[in-house]
Amino acid sequence: MRGVAKRGVRSRGLAPRFYFGLASRALLLSGIALASLACIDVSIPLFASGGALEERVLDGERGPKILLVDVSGPLGLRSTSGLLGLSQSESAVSRLREELERAERDDEIAALVLRIDSPGGTVIASEILYRELMRHKRATGRPVVAQLMGIAASGGYYVAMSADRVQAYPSTITGSIGVIMLGFNASGLMEKVGVDYQTFTTGSFKDAGSPFRPMSDAERAQIQSVVTDLFASFLEVVEKGRPALSRAGVEQLADGRIFSGKQALGAGLIDSLGDLESAIEAAKTAARVDGDARVVIYRRRGERAENLFSVQAPVTGDGAAAQLRGALAESSFLYWWPGAANGALVQGALGATGASPAP
Repeated sequence: MRGVAKRGVRSRGLAPRFYFGLASRALLLSGIALASLACIDVSIPLFASGGALEERVLDGERGPKILLVDVSGPLGLRSTSGLLGLSQSESAVSRLREELERAERDDEIAALVLRIDSPGGTVIASEILYRELMRHKRATGRPVVAQLMGIAASGGYYVAMSADRVQAYPSTITGSIGVIMLGFNASGLMEKVGVDYQTFTTGSFKDAGSPFRPMSDAERAQIQSVVTDLFASFLEVVEKGRPALSRAGVEQLADGRIFSGKQALGAGLIDSLGDLESAIEAAKTAARVDGDARVVIYRRRGERAENLFSVQAPVTGDGAAAQLRGALAESSFLYWWPGAANGALVQGALGATGASPAP
């Protein structure tokens, strides 16, 4: 009876340990697949933002307008929610389209300055942002100057190719030209815990890339062909945006490596080094604005706009992690710099406890 009782206790304790172990292993695999994501402090806005876009004047009192446009954070099509839904982030695509539509109705706007601070995002979001900016240029004839901020990598650099002039800070991180598809294979873990994978498909490639089994050589080749095709599109955009570079020159730089601002200038990926103020001056020059001009930005009620460096929404903390999760969840194919992911996940983990990263 004693042995039976012991076996009974052991069997009752097995299920919790089994599921806890499986869950912990799944979380570990997910963390590896996402390749290190950043430092998350929870951000709860005191006042909700919303309503129509409003123009705010950041500098100047008279003259034509220079519109400052944000392209910030992970680039995706979906809006995202932060912890408990207490913070909201608009999709980059939706926000840009709304801002450009309003700008087209304002004849006083002479030029645009793109303030880009993004590690990239989904292939489709990056392409749409690029196309929207190119459409705006064709419709209005306005020059566009891109100012690369802290990070303008992969999809962030892709969007910058819509500009007539691209400049960066010396310490900007840019480049990372390429395509990545994230995924993992958990079949070994499933075998250890005695879980079998079974599925029904209509074709041999329908479940290609499933995390529950290894891929065949044919599946790898087929998915790689898609990655290669998307990469070719990226190369074409860079070739158009950097006419001084030959196709061979672009391909040599497009191996996924990142560049500092100084390195990017030497490689021909940008036109100059400079700060946001000089980007505004470059936009005035390109638009042939002599004399005074007003720097304006579009904001909703509750969004900050005190100076040139005020961002439209939090891009650190829980907001950044939510944007990152949303972008990664949209598509397996990304114009993305994985190194930037480190910040967002670490911030999320620390923010849940109110901690902050060491300086």
